[in-house]
Order: sequence, then structure tokens, then C-alpha cells
Amino acid sequence: MKVKKVFGVIGLGRFGSNVAKLLAEAGAEVIACDINEERVKAISDLVSKAFILDATDEKALRESGIANVDVAIVSIGENIEASILIVVQLLELDVKEIIAKAATSIHGKILEKLGATRVIYPERDMAIRLAHSLLIGGFIEEIPFAEDYSIFEIKVPSYFINKSLKDLDLRKKYKITVLAIKRGDNVIINPPAEEKFMENDVLLILGKAERILKL
Repeated sequence: MKVKKVFGVIGLGRFGSNVAKLLAEAGAEVIACDINEERVKAISDLVSKAFILDATDEKALRESGIANVDVAIVSIGENIEASILIVVQLLELDVKEIIAKAATSIHGKILEKLGATRVIYPERDMAIRLAHSLLIGGFIEEIPFAEDYSIFEIKVPSYFINKSLKDLDLRKKYKITVLAIKRGDNVIINPPAEEKFMENDVLLILGKAERILKL
């Protein structure tokens, strides 16, 4: 039997409150906290527990139960000093996994050096995805995969139609990999080199954005 994870969300601005709501809606146990009373009241009926507290205070964090969560999400990117102090407190409380929101690259590097498990940049990432959606023809979705690499879901470019992967030689020319082709209700995983693209195909491609743009 799979044990349900317990999440702690610290900071209930737009990002933090949405994360807390989505986790709770999925059936997860969520402990949410913020120093702002109105933000806590707004989410209190949706999560397992909600606390008004100063998360830079180790005693307050411990009493809230945050010390016992499996994953803590620190969503206080705009207050860099508080964000750093909270991550330090969570580390001292031996929280297993800490995901922290960063406002700048320097802020992110500090959080990584301190020992945050993962650092995220919501505003920057959204800006990048928006730019890619405006630049890449047929763009549908982008999933960050590794540094500089993403998985893109795009409509088949017109000049691909009736040509095969072998004809196009995408790996050599563009250093990208077609992971799958969605054709109506069918999905062709790891398509063979001889597979020809058809009109209305949707492609799942792994590569760097700059390479996708060259398509």
C-alpha cells in the first residue's frame, strides 16, 4: 500500500495558494501557512491544516507540524531574506525534501548552496514558455526536462508531411529526438525511421528550444 505524502506550503501568495489547492484537491494532506491572516483564512477550508505564523521562527514551524512533512514548498520568493531563513529552519528541522521558489538566479544559487532539494523560478519559466509559444509554429505545450532541454508538443510542420524520420534526418540536422507521434486516437511511441508523417499529426519532441525554432 502506497503511503500518502504530507506536504507543507509556506507562503500563500498566488503561486503558493494554487499549489496548496491543487495538492489538496488531489487528496494529499497539506499544511499551509502564511504570516498574512487573510491568505490563511482564504485557504483554511480547502487544506488539512492552516496556520497564521512567522515561518522564520523555528518554534512556530515545529508546532505547526511542518517538521514532519515529506515535502516543504517555500513560496516566498519576493522576500529573499525570509526565504533563505525559512530554508535554513527547515534544514535544521530535518525536512526530507525542500522545494523553494527563487526570485533571481543569485537567490536560487544561495538556496541551492544551503541545501534546498529543488529551486524553481515560476515567473521566469512562464516567460520562457510564453516566448516559445509565440515563436514556435504549431506550439501546443512545453515540459522542462533538464537544463536547456524541454519536451515540446507541436503540430506537425507542413514540410514534414509525407516524409519519414529517415528522410528528414532530424537527429543529425537539428539534434532533436521525436519521442512519439499522436495520430488521432493512436500514439506511436519511439517511431521507426521509416514512419512517414501525416497531416494533423501531433509530435512529442525532445530538444533545446533553439533547435526546435530552426524547424
